Amino acid sequence: MENTFWIWYPGDFELYHAMKQNFSRVERGFGWPAFWKSEGFRNRVALRRVYELEQETSFTVFSNAVGHVLVTWENGEKKYPFGKKITAGPGKVRISIHAGCVEAFPCAYVQGEVIHSDKTWTAEDYSQPAVPVGVCKYFTKPEQNPTVWEYTEKECRPVKITEVNGGVLAEFETELTAAVYVNDKRKETGDNQERYIAAEENNVGKSAAGNAECGLEVYCGESEDEALDLEHCYYSWQPDPVTKRCPCCAVRFAFIPDCKAEDVEITVFYQYVDFPKRASFKSNDEKLNKIWDVAEHTFRLCSGIFFLDGVKRDKWIWSGDAYQSFFVNQYLLADPDIDQRTLLALRGNDPMTRHINTIMDYSLFWILGVLYHYEVYGNLEFVRQVYPKMCSLMEFCEEQLDENGFLVGRENDWIYIDWADMDKTGALCAEQMLFAACWQAMAKVSDALGEKNPEYTEKYEKLISQIRKFYWDQEKGAFIDSFESGKRNVTRHANIFAILFHIATAEEQEKILENVIKNDAIPAITTPYFNFFELDMLCQTGNLEFVLNKMRSYWGGMLERGAVTFWEEFDPKAPMEEQYDMYGDRFGKSLCHAWAASPIYFLAKYFMGLKFTAVGGKAFELEPHTEFFDSFDCTLPVADGQVHLTWDGKDLKVETNAEGGVLKVNGECRKLETSL
Repeated sequence: MENTFWIWYPGDFELYHAMKQNFSRVERGFGWPAFWKSEGFRNRVALRRVYELEQETSFTVFSNAVGHVLVTWENGEKKYPFGKKITAGPGKVRISIHAGCVEAFPCAYVQGEVIHSDKTWTAEDYSQPAVPVGVCKYFTKPEQNPTVWEYTEKECRPVKITEVNGGVLAEFETELTAAVYVNDKRKETGDNQERYIAAEENNVGKSAAGNAECGLEVYCGESEDEALDLEHCYYSWQPDPVTKRCPCCAVRFAFIPDCKAEDVEITVFYQYVDFPKRASFKSNDEKLNKIWDVAEHTFRLCSGIFFLDGVKRDKWIWSGDAYQSFFVNQYLLADPDIDQRTLLALRGNDPMTRHINTIMDYSLFWILGVLYHYEVYGNLEFVRQVYPKMCSLMEFCEEQLDENGFLVGRENDWIYIDWADMDKTGALCAEQMLFAACWQAMAKVSDALGEKNPEYTEKYEKLISQIRKFYWDQEKGAFIDSFESGKRNVTRHANIFAILFHIATAEEQEKILENVIKNDAIPAITTPYFNFFELDMLCQTGNLEFVLNKMRSYWGGMLERGAVTFWEEFDPKAPMEEQYDMYGDRFGKSLCHAWAASPIYFLAKYFMGLKFTAVGGKAFELEPHTEFFDSFDCTLPVADGQVHLTWDGKDLKVETNAEGGVLKVNGECRKLETSL
């Protein structure tokens, strides 16, 4: 039946799959599970629904768990096993599914014309009041297993095969998350059989790592250099003898030592979540077109069950990375479900004992991420679900305030902000900026839920007063990193946040732009991560031409170095031979990182001028900056619809099937009529 779902206790699906995701990292032959607290899913739940039945009806309950179905009516009750057809009614009937599972989260699917599992069911864990069940739009059939995510798969063949270093190198058109398939023809053809047997006897096929008894070893790399470096390559696999596949991993190049091109057949099976294409961008500027396309591919690779940091090294769910992904998602995929899955996976269950990802600022970005998600999609049901966790997280943070009311780290807390040289002594100014923004977010969310809480605004105003007192340096005309050390050091980070989160006054903003942002003596940002915040701030302050040139030079600089996806970090001044280095590791840098996809957001919001003026995209305005383009053709998602803009250098045309749109051109506004 339509609108029938697998159901479970809300959050358990996300916690289970997040644990699998965060334990999936493999590096040079060893596993590396994420080092932060891993939330467990519930092992025992009750799923319930009451029906007023006009007549007798039948249904069947399927589950991955052990347990039973309890049917209760006015004069009695009866238990049934899973998988058996049950008849109930007429009259008032209560259905209770009691399920327990050790290996995974218990879930159930109820199939029937009248009685079926949907969002109206409730869940209990025998310790808390009943709550609405969790569902996922991808799990709607009884034969499915919600503990297994089935990815879409596409075969991609190499664009080039080369014999090099005594082996075979396969190059693919772009980077993929894929399972490499290798058919060893030496086992199949009589001509090569003797040579293969000789290779086995001499152990020629043994890998440099020394972990393969015989046969082929496949080295997968994001770059050609990595695939050919048998010592430092992150991934090396022996194909499964039955499927002939290697485990799914990030791959652009695959190298097989000790064989010839005619010995092997190589292909890959790209695995991905098939998000519909809802946005596109083309202009007269081919570099910008390429930047959009590469950013989109980068983002899609990092968007699966959750938003991931990257697809090679970590493959973990990081809150700071996810926060930026929410912004890109709004303008590219406009998929609210991946936002929600990621937020639920990151936060886990109460009690709060450590910061999210062990990083103080990442806990704060989670709070800000909930507000942004609500403003984009208007889902009050989800906000109501997570609001208690927002409150408990802020209470946890308040346990870490110093005598001045500033948020400080405890032992083993990671104060990140950015990979940059800044004074992190004591309470860090950038952290206080984020903490203040969180009190604003709490006030807005509580207002949306009808729970007016003036205490949040009071705490915001008190903290802002303290920030200005301790961190504003009148002589430098900027906020300093930290006051405790006495260094009075100034970097861009806290000052960017001060403008971005509307903390700086108009006078302070003017001084910051002059003394920090436009001051070449202040070290430049070198990560796409913090470039996101800086460029967003510059767009807000009207510096669009600077941002456009920065995109062309910074992201374009990666393209000039051969990037097919955008990188975790890029320093244009770094020598070519060190471009893949990071963390003291020869190939430590992720060459496909979600936080590097932000040009999509900048181009869509600020240059195409699509800004939302009401929660859930119910009202929006378009103010395209045609002065930067000779022509463009762009489609962007708006709520459940879309808007299509074209500019040929003379005429601007806008079509939309979404209500609530306003077009602003040369200061004049007109209502957009639906036409698509």
